[in-house]
Formats: sequence, C-alpha cells, structure tokens
Amino acid sequence: MKDRRLTMVASLAIAVLAGVCGMQDSSAQAPAGFKRVELQRHDLGTPGHEAVTARGEFEPGAAVPRHTHPGEEIGYVLAGELMLEIEGKPPVTVKAGETFFVPAGMVHSGKNPGKAAATVISTYVVEKGKPLSTPAK
Repeated sequence: MKDRRLTMVASLAIAVLAGVCGMQDSSAQAPAGFKRVELQRHDLGTPGHEAVTARGEFEPGAAVPRHTHPGEEIGYVLAGELMLEIEGKPPVTVKAGETFFVPAGMVHSGKNPGKAAATVISTYVVEKGKPLSTPAK
C-alpha cells in the first residue's frame, strides 16, 4: 500500500512538472508586452504535421523579434494593427479585419505600431514535435 501511494505521488509530481515546463516553454521566450496563448492543437491528416491556433496579444509598441516557424503561419488581425516584416520583402502594416501569410521557415518579425493593443489569431501548420517558434540567427 505504501509503495502504491509513493508511486501515485511520484506520478502526480512528474505530471505537474511536465505541465509547468510545457507552459513555460510556450511563453519563456516571449518579449515584454507580447503574449501568445495557445487555443488548440490538433493532428492533421498529413503524417507528422499538426495545426496550432494561438492568440497573440501585443501591447502598444510591443515587438516580437526576428524568428521562424517550422511551417506556415496563417494570421488574422482581430484588433489594432501589426507591422509585419518578412525577410526580403518590404514591411507591411496589417490592420484589424485583414489577413497575412508567412511561408514556412521564413525569418520574420512583428510589431504593434499603434497606440492601442493589437490582437492576432494565427493558425500554424507545422511539423509535429518541433518548437512553434525559433529565434532567428
């Protein structure tokens, strides 16, 4: 009985630790004034790929530095505006009600140039098991 209780406590501790580490992984590298909230994650019919939908919240002036994703990002600006810079292309300002697309592996950054908060909903079609976002070198 004592061994079973110890096993249950150890299992619970590992589960809690894994959950905390998982939560920290998604926000540990978040710059000041930016927050990404994962809304859903589902396997796709394409083996080794998944779709992740997330809400990005930018305070006025907040920026996400240059980074990449292991797949495409399909975005919709829900509120405010976002200045999107994709390497090799001129910067584009995307306003509430407009969409954007970032090809897989492209170095890009985003900034809220406005005086109000900006909210973006993005769906990422990515390789399963890879980090959702990787800082660019």
